[in-house]
Amino acid sequence: MPTSRPRLPRRRVALPLAAAALLVPVATACTSSGSSGGSGGDQRLKVAMAFPPAQAMSPFGDDAVTLSRLAVVEGLTRLDRNGEAKPALAASWKRDGDRAWEFTVREDAVFQDGTKLDAAAVVRSLTAAQKASPKPRVLSDTTLNATAADAGTVRITTKDADPLLPQRLANPSLSVLSAAAYKGARVNPAGHATGPFTLAEVNGAVSATLERNDTYWGSKAKAPGVDVKFVADGTARANALRTKDVDVAEYVPISQASLLGDGLVHEFPSARTNGLSLNTERGVFADPAMRAAAREAIDSKALVDGVYEGRADTAQGLLGPGVPWAADLRTAPTGRAKAAAPAEVRKTEQIVLATYTNRPELPEVATVVQQQLEKRGFTVKQVVRDYAQLEADALAGKYDAFIQARNTLLDTADPVSYLASDFTCDGSFNITQLCATPVDTAVDKAAALADTEARHRAEMTAEAAILGSDALVPLVHERFVQGYDDTRVRGVALDPMERTLITADTRVG
Repeated sequence: MPTSRPRLPRRRVALPLAAAALLVPVATACTSSGSSGGSGGDQRLKVAMAFPPAQAMSPFGDDAVTLSRLAVVEGLTRLDRNGEAKPALAASWKRDGDRAWEFTVREDAVFQDGTKLDAAAVVRSLTAAQKASPKPRVLSDTTLNATAADAGTVRITTKDADPLLPQRLANPSLSVLSAAAYKGARVNPAGHATGPFTLAEVNGAVSATLERNDTYWGSKAKAPGVDVKFVADGTARANALRTKDVDVAEYVPISQASLLGDGLVHEFPSARTNGLSLNTERGVFADPAMRAAAREAIDSKALVDGVYEGRADTAQGLLGPGVPWAADLRTAPTGRAKAAAPAEVRKTEQIVLATYTNRPELPEVATVVQQQLEKRGFTVKQVVRDYAQLEADALAGKYDAFIQARNTLLDTADPVSYLASDFTCDGSFNITQLCATPVDTAVDKAAALADTEARHRAEMTAEAAILGSDALVPLVHERFVQGYDDTRVRGVALDPMERTLITADTRVG
């Protein structure tokens, strides 16, 4: 059993869910967002997104990923297919000792409101992210201090050595916005970013309008704009694609994939693991023996075959096939408790199992998991809602168990940030509430290593410690299924790390 250390005060209050009341005006002039006009590359894109804004389009939460997937925001760096940092708003960079880096800001970039990008703007954005509450997950294991060495040079120092800083700065939550974005308490990216598309309007949790940014420093967008619908219901997204009401549909449900056919369905490996997070701090699963019993109850293959129709992989650990080096370095879980006997399980109180509707397979997964847990002797009550209605309670530890689909490479393209944010004592996305010294020690060791292979080995040691705690029971490793007609829609990004979908090259025709 992992030993624990005294808990530090947790700051996990979610940002206000103000998206339903949000109407953001564009800060620059834009064309009409009416029906598609013209032909070929002149046609507006119509896109169905699975997740409506949960935090009023704040760049410091999960809405930043939506902004990135729609090509609105950019950071100092970007990631290539291998997860390596490449120039974006920074033209180049160099390391200065263990804890300092210098980034040369691109000279030809301007914000969508017409103001010029400079070192001061970068410092302002990174400082705002560092001071945000809750802090973006990508900063959960580090502290940044950014200063302007001169108008075109940003110097960034970290509390500890951070060999992953260039990858970290590609995270959408560390996007650079103009000064006008920071008026008042809420950060407003509309018209104040640098990407190929400008966020012109957000109509609550219903829709958004994007216009081409004609001042973009890179290749101009081939589509004049993007009309976005937020459609939480997966079948409705698939139907909209089938009837050509949309050109691109995020996350086509497995149940709809075979109905749509290969021409509309594009399946590819992901770095996403669906897991059962167990509340280690209070309730039934504060007992490691009960967590072990829950783990023994789970049948991953039944989920792959029954729910995912074979379009997923059985769970091997926290890191699945989307992290190709993990399998060869995996070691056995350490410190596992002996599972409680069924007779002891039946004596426990009812547990609350929660999940969300935005990913259409998860409610069905929850039903199968409930049946598996009940077969072991647990009494289970389900709570299934939109993710925006669940996040704050999940982070506060109000559920006994929570099923989520988590991209393990989303934060830095290296799993160390995921391990730190989700499983350490000070982690900002620690739904399991885990606080175990062996886990913190292993994650800290991995984070300090500059050599890639050595860091990966240390990360798998950390995985073994986390799995040994049974704080999270891996369920399946997802494969992505995105929807678009490949005979008429071009340039859609199939990104295992989920940061890109619509790009400057995406167009109809």
